[in-house]
Amino acid sequence: MRNSVIKIFIAAFILPFVIQAQTRSNEENAKHYLPKTDKQYTYTSGYIEENPVAEYTWASKEAYEAFDDMKFGVRIHWGLYSVIKQEKESWPLLKLPNEQKQAYFDMYKTWNPTGFNADSWMELFKESGMKMFAFTTKHHEGFSLFDTKTRVKKRVNYTAPGGPVIEDCDVAYSIMEGPFKRDIVKELTDAARKRDIKIDLYYSNPDWYDADFRPYVWHPLQTPSSATLAVRGKDYKPEGAIESHYGKNGPIMAPDPTPQEVERAMLRHREQLKELLTNYGKIDMICLDMWFGPAVWHYLRETMIELRKIQPDVMFRARGIGNYGDYYTPEGFVPGAKENTQVPWFVIYPLGRTFSYEAEADKHKGAKWVVQNIVDCAAKGGNFMVGVGPDGDGKFHPTAEAQLKQTGKWLKTNGEAIYGTRAREGEHWKEGDSIRFTRSKDHKTLYAHSFEWPNKVFNLKTVQPVKGSKIYLIGSNQPLKWKYSTKKGLTIQIPDDLKTAIPAEEQLVYTFKIAQ
Repeated sequence: MRNSVIKIFIAAFILPFVIQAQTRSNEENAKHYLPKTDKQYTYTSGYIEENPVAEYTWASKEAYEAFDDMKFGVRIHWGLYSVIKQEKESWPLLKLPNEQKQAYFDMYKTWNPTGFNADSWMELFKESGMKMFAFTTKHHEGFSLFDTKTRVKKRVNYTAPGGPVIEDCDVAYSIMEGPFKRDIVKELTDAARKRDIKIDLYYSNPDWYDADFRPYVWHPLQTPSSATLAVRGKDYKPEGAIESHYGKNGPIMAPDPTPQEVERAMLRHREQLKELLTNYGKIDMICLDMWFGPAVWHYLRETMIELRKIQPDVMFRARGIGNYGDYYTPEGFVPGAKENTQVPWFVIYPLGRTFSYEAEADKHKGAKWVVQNIVDCAAKGGNFMVGVGPDGDGKFHPTAEAQLKQTGKWLKTNGEAIYGTRAREGEHWKEGDSIRFTRSKDHKTLYAHSFEWPNKVFNLKTVQPVKGSKIYLIGSNQPLKWKYSTKKGLTIQIPDDLKTAIPAEEQLVYTFKIAQ
């Protein structure tokens, strides 16, 4: 009888609170679920739990709000590949003959980018209207552009007699060990803060120089257990994928890593990320790239818990950590519609053909392309990050600089319609192919962006201003005549001389401000 009473009490009074708490937890988690269609999510969804463990927390609502306010930034890829102006960053390294691989990895001994000037970079970004920058502290090649105190203990000697061999070493493999000897990340973060530019530090999870990291993702060394250790995603096709990454000769085969090597790799990975979050002040974002696999996920999960304690409000890119991430990045494309998730997103898209240095002037896509993508992303509730790489001396291509500065001129005039705005509700973020909308957070102002000049009239079928509303073309202080009907919607009269109020180089997208 007593047990029955207890059960009834639990069912009536305790269980509802448990269910309610669980519901709240699920609702909170839902705000951080990545789209099931995101390719990077599919690579890790088989072994990373959907709901992070209780010890882990995401960044705060304030951090998410600040992320959504940015709208425009730059991704800088810089590394040893820049010295030889290699396209596609580190990736071609995998296909190089052994002698060239060795020469590539040894470039750190002579690289001396004396043309690098952090203040000049940040002045360019500020003039270009960028609210943040992302920088490759270490790409897949393993070379650190910061003063890391971690040490590589095993590496490959590609030209050793008898073929490539794993050898002992004791190096940081960083910019501090070459002739330059300057902490590039420190100089960039200091220069950015002086100009109120937010900081995003890119960091590659795998490391192709450190042999302890074999065979995760596309390490030059593969092992007998690669198929289970180096998870590459559900769409992985072994034969085609191997040749496309390594060439016809395939990867270099090596023994499976020992437990000691695995732990050393994971702890070095953790320590480097802790350095980035400890030695450079407040960091707004950490841009993780690639992933590991199920055998070492417990190490990476513990790393994320430790990192969150160091800087609770840093926004983590979701690559390699699933729903532990705070944001994700459609790469090389802009989503065709509003994303089917509440997770914040930042498109990354190169201005040239790839993210590294673009040597050919006519391969840069142009300021109009940049501005239209900024507008398109903002209208859908996201942000846009343009990718630009400097050459081996630290200089950006003059064409890239000119196009970014032209973008900045447009943003200086039209920035109120971009920065800090939000997407219009429902499916009303656009009309047709050439009109996009953004709105102010207080819902008092609507911005209509037209990719084409509307000529005599500008018709908006989904907009109904309040009586007496003022409408302007941003860049002109001339109030425009308008009328509204349920049949035609909003019709704005366009005077013949209105377009001349906009400088020719700023005629990239035409933005109308409508008081609501």
